[in-house]
Amino acid sequence: MSNEKEKTAPSSAPSSSPSVEVCKGINGFDKVLLREARGSSAEVYLYGGHVTSWKNDHGEELLFLSSKAIFKPPKAIRGGIPICFPQFGSLGSLDQHGFARNRLWTVDDDPPPFPTNTLSKAFVDLILKPSEEDMKIWPNSFEFRLRVALGPGGDLMLTSRIRNTNSDGKPFSFTFAYHTYFSVSDISEVRVEGLETLDYLDNLQNKERFTEQGDALTFESEVDKIYLSTPTKIAIIDHEKKRTFVLRKDGLPDAVVWNPWDKKAKAMADFGDDEYKHMLCVEAAAIEKPITLKPGEEWKGRLELSAVPSSYCSGQLDPQRVLQGS
Repeated sequence: MSNEKEKTAPSSAPSSSPSVEVCKGINGFDKVLLREARGSSAEVYLYGGHVTSWKNDHGEELLFLSSKAIFKPPKAIRGGIPICFPQFGSLGSLDQHGFARNRLWTVDDDPPPFPTNTLSKAFVDLILKPSEEDMKIWPNSFEFRLRVALGPGGDLMLTSRIRNTNSDGKPFSFTFAYHTYFSVSDISEVRVEGLETLDYLDNLQNKERFTEQGDALTFESEVDKIYLSTPTKIAIIDHEKKRTFVLRKDGLPDAVVWNPWDKKAKAMADFGDDEYKHMLCVEAAAIEKPITLKPGEEWKGRLELSAVPSSYCSGQLDPQRVLQGS
């Protein structure tokens, strides 16, 4: 990690150079604050290796975090970017979404070489290894390294490297997702492009397989779908904010789209009754075909998020520019 971790420039005054600062967050949890020179920022809690905030250079929050989020183990933080590992959802014997999102990660001051073309200087490397308790419920030895980086243009990049460190020659398999909660102005004004005509598993219909229609996704009721063999880029277009989120992903063939809508929102203690209107989860994932690693093997899954102004043309964004642009 950068040796600038003690920098304490107030968040309202962008520093002229990138900075990485460890400080106390809610309930005394340690968090890492990343700041880019132009003013964008991100917050990562060591609890869960969990990104809880990502702001553009105008200080606008781009991720959704519930006002009722519970920052208290063993509860996972509701919102931001929880990490689902070694199990997505209930697809296995573990608790929902596995255990990585409610464990305490540590800052990795000496990570192995990181082949990357990022120019970012605002980044932190975290590591998670299994505890004795973890080994009881999922008897595999692993090293999970996570780099969270803020690019010079304000892009947020998450790179996960998971290595099998079993000494008994045993392979293991896992499913994975970056469970990203995006902040949107109004769910009924949002559309998602890049998933048209793809097959998906509908979690609201016993994971039955369907094919998406040829139109961009729009939202008028609860949705919980796992799209399969998805493109490397997906766009979320927020008409009201005239903002488009672009997800670029690598090593993550699937994409989950989730919004609980009103009934489920009311049933969740850590989620405001009307908050479903202002969030949408679009998650880069590896679910349909679990990743299998032999001892010594490593898997890498990368997600890059950017927020760009929507360019309007007769009331419509030109999707080709977003999905095929740089």
